[in-house]
Order: sequence, then structure tokens, then C-alpha cells
Amino acid sequence: MPAGLLERFLARLIDGVLMGIVSFIIGLVFGGAVVATGGTGTDGQSYAAAAAATVLGVIVNLAYFGFLESSRGATLGKQLLKLRVVAPEGGNPTLATAVKRNIFLAFGLAGLVPFLGIIGSLATLVAVIVIAVQINGDKAQRQGWHDKFAGGTHVVKVG
Repeated sequence: MPAGLLERFLARLIDGVLMGIVSFIIGLVFGGAVVATGGTGTDGQSYAAAAAATVLGVIVNLAYFGFLESSRGATLGKQLLKLRVVAPEGGNPTLATAVKRNIFLAFGLAGLVPFLGIIGSLATLVAVIVIAVQINGDKAQRQGWHDKFAGGTHVVKVG
């Protein structure tokens, strides 16, 4: 049975909190490296640290969702809510399919260009809103564009 919008939202919220903590730690590590090496926060060294933290944050997010959805069929948030991602052919999606399904998380890379970080954040927000509207509107399959983009994945309720 396809999982509903609220369950999927709550699972994504749990995962978002976990990834927010990880991103915060990454930011502290890279920010601490700038301070420890004498950076003042206004030079190229600070930009390089922020860029590295941004890239690493996107990689960690895509790795988290990609690895857990492909190896276990669910992230920690989905596991807590008894949800599972199913590949179009059944079973767990491949790593490539799981990453493709979550590729909208890479919009954060817009933050590499000064003053465009807000655009990446807005693009991610728009993607999430569109996904929610599509899941809510598709009563039969409960698929968002990201599920269709990944070849037709489904999130189902287990148990």
C-alpha cells in the first residue's frame, strides 16, 4: 500500500533533523579550521572552507539517502515510520536510482556561487512543495516527480 503524504513528510523531517546535525558538525569543523589557521572570515580561505563544507554536505546527504535506500530500502526516518522505498521492478532501488530519486538535494550546490545560496535553498523548497503536491494529488500511486524521475520508485507502508 502506498505511503501517505504525512508519513512521508514525517520520515523526511526525521532524516532532515539528522542530516542537519551532521551538516552543523561539518560546518563547525570547517569553520574551526579557518579560525585555527588565522582566517578572519572575509578572505579566500574562508570561502574555500565554506565551499568545501557545502560540497561535503551535499555528498553526505546524497550518500545517506542513496546508501540507506539502496541497501535497506529505507532511511532511518522511513524505518521508524515503517516505510520502504521500492524499485520499479520490486526490491530495493539501486544506488544510482536512490541517488537520482534524491538529486534535488544537490540544489544546495548553488551556494558555491556567492549570493546564490538562497537560490539553491529556494529551489530545494520548491522541489519539496511540488513533490508534496504531486504525492497528495496522485491517490493511486502516491508518487512525486522524484519517484518518476528515478524510473518509478514507490514508498510503501510495511507492517
